[in-house]
Amino acid sequence: MKRIGMLTSGGDCQALNAAMRGVVKGLSNNVDELEVYGFYDGYKGLIYGEYRLLTSTDFSGILTKGGTILGSSRQPFKLMRVPDENGLDKVEAMKQTYYKLNLDCLVILGGNGTQKTANLLREEGLNIIHLPKTIDNDIYGTDVTFGFQSAINIATDCIDCIHTTAASHNRVFIVEVMGHKVGWLTLYAGIAGGADIILLPEIPYDIDKVIEAIEKRTKAGKGFTILAVAEGAISKKDAKLSKKEYKKKMEKSPYPSVSYEVADTIKQRTGTEVRVTVPGHTQRGGSPTPYDRVLCSRLGAAAAEAILEEDYGCMIGIVKNETARIPLEKVAGKLKVVEPDCQIIREAKTIGISFGD
Repeated sequence: MKRIGMLTSGGDCQALNAAMRGVVKGLSNNVDELEVYGFYDGYKGLIYGEYRLLTSTDFSGILTKGGTILGSSRQPFKLMRVPDENGLDKVEAMKQTYYKLNLDCLVILGGNGTQKTANLLREEGLNIIHLPKTIDNDIYGTDVTFGFQSAINIATDCIDCIHTTAASHNRVFIVEVMGHKVGWLTLYAGIAGGADIILLPEIPYDIDKVIEAIEKRTKAGKGFTILAVAEGAISKKDAKLSKKEYKKKMEKSPYPSVSYEVADTIKQRTGTEVRVTVPGHTQRGGSPTPYDRVLCSRLGAAAAEAILEEDYGCMIGIVKNETARIPLEKVAGKLKVVEPDCQIIREAKTIGISFGD
């Protein structure tokens, strides 16, 4: 008999169900008896004992279904050691739920914050397996996260649609792509969608360079310019501010996001009409792409193998296109960022894409 718990934490994405299905199918095909307990709304369900015993029916037909059948929520890692409003010790509560159900392992699907809490539970003695989920692709130790490719497709489709209207007008179009701290999604969608300018959090931009790139296209007879801008893009001037100073500035800003500030500056400086499009949470929605379905099936199978071998305390990632078990203690709390001088950035610049630097 194997008893495992499962939860999905943090922001949702398209392939969470596919990943859970992969784990369960990998186990059910290799053990005689299996009990799977699903915790509702991420760590919240583990803390407050909100769960149910899942059956094979729950995992039937969900390979192509977006979102998560268990629900999700954000439980900030920095507050995990802080008692709730009723004085409940969250960490002790999670441990008690784990031991009450006599679990052999807890499979946790989530991003960076989720991973840090997963590692905390490992340190507390629980058997943990983490599966790396995020459309941002920013989890250290794995080449790719599930949800990333599906989000690329959606963001790219948005840029593609902008192209058809852009060809009809002499305007500047800005597509704001998700990504507060890292720019992988904006980078890939920008290249795939044929953006002329890509602004990333890792490469502070000079607005003069951005305008210079727009004017260069205009002089070359190009009637429009498309910018792919990450939510967390930042100017060189603002990058010099402390986190506290920058936060204060943003709180007082009349703009809803950096894209609107860039748009307003371009309009004032060039007199060109600028339009901003924000696909927002559509980038997390819809069905997972075939790539993500295959990826999650592989990660799920690899997680099942680790559980069968009782090899816990690891993240199941992809390294050089092979599944791998990476110790949580080596990756938790680390962020995988776009290096400004990495190969893909150099190649993008070679084909004429400006990064405003």
